[in-house]
Amino acid sequence: MPAVPSVSAQFSVTVRVELDARQEPLGKLTAQIAEAGGALQGVDLVPGAGSEGKRVREFTIDARDQAHWEEILRAIGSTRGARVLDYVDRTLQMHRGGKIEQQNKYPLKTRDDLSMAYTPGVARVCQQIAADRSMAFEYTIKRNTVAVVSDGSAVLGLGDIGPEAAMPVMEGKAMLFKEFGNVDAFPICLSTHDPDQIVNTVKLMSPTFGGINLEDISAPRCFEIEARLKEELDIPVFHDDQHGTAVVVMAALFNALKIVGKSPEDLRVLVVGLGAAGVAVTKMMHSSGVSRVIGCDREGALSTEREDYVAGEMSEIKRWYAESSNPEQLQGSPAEVIEGCDLFIGVSGPGIIPPEALGKMADDAIVFAMANPNPEVMPEDAQPYVRIMATGRSDYPNQINNVLCFPGIFRGALDAGAPRITEEMKLAAAKGIAEVVHPDDLSEDYIIPSVFDRDVAPAVAAAVVEEARREGIARVSEETGTFRTLE
Repeated sequence: MPAVPSVSAQFSVTVRVELDARQEPLGKLTAQIAEAGGALQGVDLVPGAGSEGKRVREFTIDARDQAHWEEILRAIGSTRGARVLDYVDRTLQMHRGGKIEQQNKYPLKTRDDLSMAYTPGVARVCQQIAADRSMAFEYTIKRNTVAVVSDGSAVLGLGDIGPEAAMPVMEGKAMLFKEFGNVDAFPICLSTHDPDQIVNTVKLMSPTFGGINLEDISAPRCFEIEARLKEELDIPVFHDDQHGTAVVVMAALFNALKIVGKSPEDLRVLVVGLGAAGVAVTKMMHSSGVSRVIGCDREGALSTEREDYVAGEMSEIKRWYAESSNPEQLQGSPAEVIEGCDLFIGVSGPGIIPPEALGKMADDAIVFAMANPNPEVMPEDAQPYVRIMATGRSDYPNQINNVLCFPGIFRGALDAGAPRITEEMKLAAAKGIAEVVHPDDLSEDYIIPSVFDRDVAPAVAAAVVEEARREGIARVSEETGTFRTLE
């Protein structure tokens, strides 16, 4: 039986209610809201809004979904002396007119301000950059600005919804960049799925930006687009759906292994979902010493003996996966090939693995079920079978969320002036996240920091800068903080 969804701020509503001032039924209303399953977050009086003998109050309520709103509204309306005037979807309201805006860093109040910010003073700055284009990192927004680029083809759990519909997600990403990494980011949603057009458009835009964050581009095109841009641009290109997920998974895994007393080399791993995230997680595990991996897509376990491999019908990335995993050539569904696995990683969809199948895993089993909003297996169902459980949700312990990674990794790459984000920098970022959890605090339900832990982004940035300098690709001088061209 599917679990009943929890109330959530994503379905938060503000209900404006007119009440009889002589016999205000406030206590009855709060009881009715609670009985209907709503979570009352606040009650506010609206001054001067009521007619004679009436008061108007606003009730802020979290619900399970939009259908639940109707139950709550009926409960309020059925209370004697109360009349529902209006209600507002707080999530839609937050997005009205967009969620980000541009602000000036300096005031424009005098002629001197204008002369320095614009003409005639700006000409001298332009001439410096014209003489040495790398000076754009010193004297323009390039030094701290990232483009969040998407074609809207693989948005969250929504799929191919198009560039306009993808904009709210990309705006949200820009907010996270600013809030957690103090990186200025701007959403760019492109009206094409053609890899050549996407690559060319990003290249044409690249003089403006210090980094490119690719987002919600469907596989396998995302692999080609990222590879080509990394090859052709001299600024960091990072596909967060791939590498952000991989970094945070590895951070959680490093800490989980400390608890269960296993090493990466000991692990037998099942990965379910072989899109951008699943492939990147697998590659990062390989680079960390994990060699025994089985991958499953919709057709079951990949192997070089599977019919579509033999027939040459697999995509290039899945052919690589089949050749790099499952040495025992196991076949079947996730529930059939999970036996003896130490770690289950789900980046697919809800209900992919029956809870009882987890009982076939090795002792001290670890499950990372990251499908959102509903994971491959619910934590309460998995609990009897596993020692450590993590999901992508904020309402359970151990939330594996990319926001732990990308603000800090770009903050570090920009601070270092790195032309690219290397595999070693990603691994350093994962270790930086893991080390934020103090050894005294480490436990089965605390293997990864909270997304609101303000120590995470600085720790990740510092680890990335250090690694960039160790590799000799930092273009910002440690001594002077000025940008220099690498020889």
